[in-house]
Amino acid sequence: MKESADFLAVATPGAGKTTFALAAAVQDLVDNPGRRLVVVAPTQHLKVQWSRAATKFGLHLDPEWSARDGELPSDMHGIVTTYQQVSTSFGTLAKLSKGAFVILDEIHHAADDRSWGTAILDAFGGAARRLSLSGTPFRSDTSAIPFVDYHMEQARSDYEYGYGEALADGGVVRPVYFPRINGFMEWVSASGEVVAATFEDELPRELANQRLRTALSLEGEWLSTVLDQSHDRLMDLRRNQSDAGGLIIAIDQEHASGIADLMERRTGTRPVVAVSDDPTASDKIAAFADTDSPWIVAVRMVSEGVDIPRLRIAVFATTTTTELFFRQAVGRIVRWTRGVRNQKAYFFVPDDPRLRHFAATLAEQRRHSLRKRTEGDDDSGSVMPDDPEDHVSEGDEEQMSLFSVIGAVSLGESGQSGPGGNFVDPEPEGVFGDDPDGEMRDSREEPGVDLVLMPPPLPSGATARTTDGSQSHGSGSAPGLTLREQKIRLRDANADMAAELVRSTGWTHPQVNAELNRLSGIKRISEASLEQLEARLTAARKWLRSA
Repeated sequence: MKESADFLAVATPGAGKTTFALAAAVQDLVDNPGRRLVVVAPTQHLKVQWSRAATKFGLHLDPEWSARDGELPSDMHGIVTTYQQVSTSFGTLAKLSKGAFVILDEIHHAADDRSWGTAILDAFGGAARRLSLSGTPFRSDTSAIPFVDYHMEQARSDYEYGYGEALADGGVVRPVYFPRINGFMEWVSASGEVVAATFEDELPRELANQRLRTALSLEGEWLSTVLDQSHDRLMDLRRNQSDAGGLIIAIDQEHASGIADLMERRTGTRPVVAVSDDPTASDKIAAFADTDSPWIVAVRMVSEGVDIPRLRIAVFATTTTTELFFRQAVGRIVRWTRGVRNQKAYFFVPDDPRLRHFAATLAEQRRHSLRKRTEGDDDSGSVMPDDPEDHVSEGDEEQMSLFSVIGAVSLGESGQSGPGGNFVDPEPEGVFGDDPDGEMRDSREEPGVDLVLMPPPLPSGATARTTDGSQSHGSGSAPGLTLREQKIRLRDANADMAAELVRSTGWTHPQVNAELNRLSGIKRISEASLEQLEARLTAARKWLRSA
């Protein structure tokens, strides 16, 4: 890492940004014993994902930290928080992160809210090192993001690894094909006029947005046709990869539920639905990742950072049309799975001119990487800056009350169905970026030996103890459980023992808990190490036996 305190790494989704960041963090903590690690992630679900990934490196991060918790336990290396949480807890985080190693995941989220940038500057200005990560180059259209260097309003990265480069290296990401589905849509516009158009017709932005919304409506036939095609392709892929999965990105919660109902009626299988308003959404995503369920419908929840390598199909059924969002969505299906041959992935998209352009850019990178590279090929992952207005916005609610869908049908489907309704290869007409030789070749049929990162010895204080008394030395003692999850089990056990002591001694809950804390040297449960929680449980058992 360079001498500056700040480093920005931009790498295509699936390239291993998390692995890179944690490897850098481990080395930094080894070189600087006692230094804390703070990770800032975009969503609650990614907090848990970062915590689990860190455990594999022998790092214990608390994904449930809050400003009320007090001092960090001695056996925790740090915390995982979110940008939203930073905006409300920057004062406490400033103390915690002073002299720390800070990882800012998907740093462009700092621009989602003007106050977030200020809070991040206040919270982490005193950090010793700040490693910023992003899956897409970005720019500053309003105010610059803290700790990022800009040139001509474009964020200037210290290291960049694009999709084309990753494909050319082989065994890193999958080649993605983009079946583009045209259609004929008819609707009543926000002004009350009846409009009819295909995706080939040039329309002003407002009508183009309404055309896309009409195509994606549950009231038309266009969406049903696309869902049928994508399901056929997924079933075909599952012949060789039995757990291959598909993702449908919906507009909102109501749309997602309607798509799930539609899929259940047409395929007999109900998809998992994960929306941000559902408090169990993260658990649903995690469960889906570990099963062989065919489909998941999500509203933004799986658009960025979430790692589900078995996803091979995606359907773009949302009205968000920025290039940043599109590339992040594509990133959900590019992650390479070791041992699976012929790993083509398919992203079904409306043939909207904006999405067509985004897909063509990625497909061109794929074509470059799949043919023999020559000197001078440009496989950089740079992208055009997002147009901040490139979101569907048909006007105020009064105008939108006049908008209504009349109908939508698919025109010139991107492929033909074969016997049994299965998708037929070779690649269907309308798929961008066919291989110039007429036959698709994976960037690497069978990847070579995986890069195995062996973490160096952990910083002092990293040794943890499992619930059965054995030492873990920071490697995530209980199989499949983070240190935080082990502590939750112990806290539950301590709570049960405290309740038993209340019944046996006649003491109040506060009196019992205060005595147990005194016996085990704990000031606050939230500050207790795993070893202290075990000592507290042992003290409770002894007390109960003598009561």
